[in-house]
Amino acid sequence: MGRRLAPITLDNLGALPARCRSCVFWELDPVRGEAAVREGRAEAEKEAWISAVLLEWGSCGRIAYVDDVPAGFALYAPAAYVPRSLAFPTSPVAADAVQLMTGWLLPEYRGQGLGRVLVQTVAKDLLRRDFKAIEAFGDARWRDAACLLPADHLLAVGFKTVRPHRRHPRLRLELRATLSWKEDMEQALDRLLGAVKKDPVPRPL
Repeated sequence: MGRRLAPITLDNLGALPARCRSCVFWELDPVRGEAAVREGRAEAEKEAWISAVLLEWGSCGRIAYVDDVPAGFALYAPAAYVPRSLAFPTSPVAADAVQLMTGWLLPEYRGQGLGRVLVQTVAKDLLRRDFKAIEAFGDARWRDAACLLPADHLLAVGFKTVRPHRRHPRLRLELRATLSWKEDMEQALDRLLGAVKKDPVPRPL
């Protein structure tokens, strides 16, 4: 089974699940995001966001391929590029951290350690760019597919709560810790990335 991870670019954006390609939950503020969806501009806005971040900051995501089949992805960026992050009561993301916006694995590739490889690849990329941590806004009441990751799953893979909240705590993972994970973390990571299903849709907070 051949595995490879590639940076997300405009050329391979089509490898993301269809709904994810047109999801602008994180990329736009709530008002602009809802307008883009209503007016049918969401996919173009997503492409514009990817293009701008690539030009100004650099790589902002990874796609995992297994035998050349897209198996999952992770999307991340500094909070300055993530307008929706300001809508959370536990913002802002720390200046030394990058926000893990969302991630997902195809069901048939979970439980194989691919989640760990994906997150470690993101960690190595960010360490080279002098960041110290990954932060994420969790959903403490997560029940169904959405653009937020479940808070309890984030905790299970090593994130620590840095700003508690009854619904949307902000959690942090120190990057150097991800490079020494034991294999018993693999299944937890696969569950974490598997929590965001194939068709997450924008929804108001």
